[in-house]
Amino acid sequence: MFADYHVHTDFSDDSRYPLEDVIKDAIVMKMDEICITDHVDYGIKVDWDSGKEIVYRHNDPLANVDYPKYMRAIKDMQAKYEDKITIKTGLEFGIQMHTIDQFEQLFHRYPFDFILLSVHQVEDKEFWTQDFQRGRSQQQYNERYYEEMLHLVENYQNYCVLAHMDLITRYDEAGIYPFEKIKPLIEKILSIVIQNGKGIEFNTSYGRYGLKDTTPSIDILKLYHELGGKIITIGSDSHKPEHLGAGFDEAKRILKKLGFETFCTYQNMQPIFHQL
Repeated sequence: MFADYHVHTDFSDDSRYPLEDVIKDAIVMKMDEICITDHVDYGIKVDWDSGKEIVYRHNDPLANVDYPKYMRAIKDMQAKYEDKITIKTGLEFGIQMHTIDQFEQLFHRYPFDFILLSVHQVEDKEFWTQDFQRGRSQQQYNERYYEEMLHLVENYQNYCVLAHMDLITRYDEAGIYPFEKIKPLIEKILSIVIQNGKGIEFNTSYGRYGLKDTTPSIDILKLYHELGGKIITIGSDSHKPEHLGAGFDEAKRILKKLGFETFCTYQNMQPIFHQL
């Protein structure tokens, strides 16, 4: 089973990769299944029909997915390519504690196969701009990041897996923060995730970001396995053609080496297990 479960198209504000091109490329790559997971980030982005002015950053609109167009387009692709590839409907929810209610409303508005839960911002502050890290020590911003994640998994249930769980590492200019110092927080998060029947993602983007470890780290993957975690998806976090489906053979080799036997796809928010 070759299935990419973290894919962005031009419905995301940070991608110009047309949806049909994504599907065509996936077919050429002989993918069995693909899940479209475009961005929603309440707190820093608005909905197209919110009545609020759309702000542009580097010619990109700070706006969430245009939901009616998005759902229609995916249905059209499903009908057009049903004999060539399975296409699942997803979104990537960039949730913060103060935006949970908005995501609850969105989740119940449409039928989804799959939802990624991501922490892209905390306190409406971005990581990639260093706004979140500024004024905090490395210990403070790492702990605050995982504290937010812990509060989210304690208070929000309508998701399938945690995406790129240690995303803060990608933007940590001070280097790798010692795992042992944040292990207690991460262990609490993973225990709740497992208890609630949710999972985590193996995100293959670490290579293109020049990271020295996987995303999430080998330490996190090992801990998840030791705690009894079994639900894991594989996603490229693609925004461009060269990202799509990249690094999947390596991902499967790593997961097998760590003791995982299966990975998951989803239908109607329920995991389907496949041998690695």
